[in-house]
Amino acid sequence: MSKLIDDLLSLSRIEMHQHVRPTGSIDLAGLLREVREGLMTRAKAAELDIVLSLPAGTAMTTGDRSQLYEVFENLLDNAIKYGADGKTIEVTLAPAGRAGFQHMVTVVDHGPGVAPEYVPCLTERFYRMDADISRKKKGTGLGLAIVKHIVNRHRGQLVIRSKVGEGMRVDVLLP
Repeated sequence: MSKLIDDLLSLSRIEMHQHVRPTGSIDLAGLLREVREGLMTRAKAAELDIVLSLPAGTAMTTGDRSQLYEVFENLLDNAIKYGADGKTIEVTLAPAGRAGFQHMVTVVDHGPGVAPEYVPCLTERFYRMDADISRKKKGTGLGLAIVKHIVNRHRGQLVIRSKVGEGMRVDVLLP
């Protein structure tokens, strides 16, 4: 219940500032290292490794540090919870290669995946593919909704791809 309340409050705060573009300066590579470090105990307990592929040096972007931390923490936490059939979670930071975006962070798990027709529903509040599994893994059904709202506030784009039996790939494009 506490996690649900925290997620609802977080979503409410994000929505209150949805139209205010963040102005801070963030090193995405450093942030991703911190998120990985914070989740390694949980990943090891699930017998997973989080493999980072980062550029040398820094990768600066404009953003709200705590919100971007929450984005990548939620994505990696989901990969640990629901992608545990694989042995690794891959996190890549690279140039976006798309007009209007500078960076792309990709999180890939090799778990059971989701049928493509359900992918658009994943960012809806309280949507759960399997409520029993989600409850057992302590999911609130708000993590990807929070991610979507934060990415939108940062004028970014969230792209989710998945196929049953092939895991999930989530791209976060940031200006």
